[in-house]
Amino acid sequence: MIFKAYDIRGIYGEQLNEDIAYKIGRAFAMYIGSKIVVAKDNRLSSDSLFEALTRGITDQGSDVYNIGLSTSPMFYFAVSNLVCDGGVIITASHNPPQYNGFKMVRSDAMPLSGEDGINQIKQLVEENNFSSSKKGNISTLDITDKYVNSFEIKKYNLKVVVDTANSVSGLIVNRMFRGVSLFHLFSELDGSFPNHEPNPLEEKNIKDLREKVLEYGADIGIAFDGDGDRVFFVDEKGELISSDLIIALIAKLIDKKVLYDLRCSNIIKETARDSVMWRVGHSFIKKKMKDEDIFFGGEYSGHYYLKQGSSYYESPYFVIYKLFEAMENKKLSELIAPFKKYYHSGELNFEVKDKQSVIEKVEKNYSYGKITKIDGVRIDFDDWWFLLRGSNTEPILRLIVEAKSKELLDSKIKEIVPFFS
Repeated sequence: MIFKAYDIRGIYGEQLNEDIAYKIGRAFAMYIGSKIVVAKDNRLSSDSLFEALTRGITDQGSDVYNIGLSTSPMFYFAVSNLVCDGGVIITASHNPPQYNGFKMVRSDAMPLSGEDGINQIKQLVEENNFSSSKKGNISTLDITDKYVNSFEIKKYNLKVVVDTANSVSGLIVNRMFRGVSLFHLFSELDGSFPNHEPNPLEEKNIKDLREKVLEYGADIGIAFDGDGDRVFFVDEKGELISSDLIIALIAKLIDKKVLYDLRCSNIIKETARDSVMWRVGHSFIKKKMKDEDIFFGGEYSGHYYLKQGSSYYESPYFVIYKLFEAMENKKLSELIAPFKKYYHSGELNFEVKDKQSVIEKVEKNYSYGKITKIDGVRIDFDDWWFLLRGSNTEPILRLIVEAKSKELLDSKIKEIVPFFS
């Protein structure tokens, strides 16, 4: 099952190959239109999948704008700024090196989702009934300068450590961080990811970053994921900062309407001038931001979204530069300290046989709280809340609990866990 809720992804050579990539190219061109941006990350399989995909697109009669190696935000920028019908970037984001996949967008860089595009492309691939009377052309474009120059890069008296895990995220780091004293960890592009997987969500993958921040006496540590659309921060003490606290800080700094996903701390709605809580997933969040004209948004998983012209997509450097500005007067740990009001469990995973029946039992037991069902079930009380969501692909329930005290947090987790057995 390579056709997911937000993208197409699988193990190269087992679930995904050049033949499938070619068919996806033809299907995407048939579905989306005649002018298509194509990009790739630096995984070992990306070159051959790129060739097969673009051959499929051009055999279907559509033209390709080849922007080559690119992070996902750079790819979204290209789609947003070129006259085109959509685009595909070959990437498996933060997954291990044996994986690869395709992220697909329509014009204005609005993502396709399972319900809106991906299932239709899957059907076209399975039918494999393609025909075309003409051959499309391939134009090679370099959008790197335009992307870098779209930011105002100032000078800051800061020491910064950046870990890009040998991924395509390292492509522009030296230019984007030219205003600070930079130490770039694992900068060489190597799609086998020899030092660690490009997934900063896992504690083991930021170990080197934390150590180097302390060794270097740095003001901040920054870790990007494999395609550069997620970013995580370590303060000057080597402590990882939860992404929802970063969202709260940015909300305070910009004083505009913000969006956050329902895994995040209540500190965001208490800090932001105006806020919207929404469901998990970049396709849902970008659509909501567009529908309600929301300037900034973020997810617990380290995605930070920005309104950019008529488009809405990840802009990690917007967040980075906002932090740099604020850090001219205060240490990062001092900036974050006021937002550490609650105790948050993070995601706790439980394997269950029947996800829905467990959710229904828990919801019934806590029905006296304020129930939100936009994504799983979240139930809020005066001094604590919890969220229960099922995995899309595994027999797993994910639990998050937040409370006003550590004692209350621990007791509520112990209270809920028996429902999973």
